[in-house]
Amino acid sequence: MAELIRTQDGRELAVEHRGDPGGRPVFLLHGTPGSRLGPAPRTAVLYRLGVRLITYDRAGYGDSDRLPGRRVAHAAADVATIADALGIDEFAVVGRSGGAPHALACAALLPDRTVKAAGLVGLAPRDAQGLDWFEGMTESNVREYLNAAAGRRQLTGSLEFRTLTIRADPAASIADMRSALPEPDRVIVADSGIRAMLVRNFAEGLRSSADGWVDDVMSFSTDWEFRPEDIRTPVLLWHGEKDVFAPVQHTRWLAERIPRAEMVVERGAAHFGALRVLTRVLSWTTW
Repeated sequence: MAELIRTQDGRELAVEHRGDPGGRPVFLLHGTPGSRLGPAPRTAVLYRLGVRLITYDRAGYGDSDRLPGRRVAHAAADVATIADALGIDEFAVVGRSGGAPHALACAALLPDRTVKAAGLVGLAPRDAQGLDWFEGMTESNVREYLNAAAGRRQLTGSLEFRTLTIRADPAASIADMRSALPEPDRVIVADSGIRAMLVRNFAEGLRSSADGWVDDVMSFSTDWEFRPEDIRTPVLLWHGEKDVFAPVQHTRWLAERIPRAEMVVERGAAHFGALRVLTRVLSWTTW
């Protein structure tokens, strides 16, 4: 069951925590679209790592209220609110896919509280100078970001249709998605346990509306309201070389600009390869 935590502006955020209650607090920020029920190691693994894992539905997803016009930077305030409510002073943050920019926001804007941050298969800012932002990106993602550039109304129409399709039959949507994946991702999504988790994750995140998905894409397409160059927290950036959802050059661009960034690019891996390194990344956050 999710715990509902109220923000200063009156919104509610749906939060879950698992693992070792006395362990190192780590926020795990879900992908786009997604929810607090997204990929995470089993409870026994979290106890072995000494991790208290905290997940929450980003604004507009699942049981969390929408924040109209939110930017990537807003996630830092929501993470701080959750930490305050749970009595946590310092923490690490890990973000996967659409969660990665939000993890970097915590590193940039909560430097006294974020002890480490990791971004897995994430995006660079839309206005990243010197980066061909769309190179190597799958057609469906390119279309989303072009729709965002055309305006919120056009993006909303597109993602509301996709949301209704996923909500009607999430298992069939996962099967359709798998057919378009690069081979390394098809191998991972062939696992029945991972498919079942993805079904729960997408169904919960999009249960009420497409708002979270739309707001994520719009936030990635506008000013993040922080600069990667200003991050001083230790940062780990991981990417699969064959990723077509967030191409690897996005992480390379970030690694060149974040002063204390460590970059790992895995050959033969793609976007869902991040699921296989989550335990390793969580172990890195505890040192």
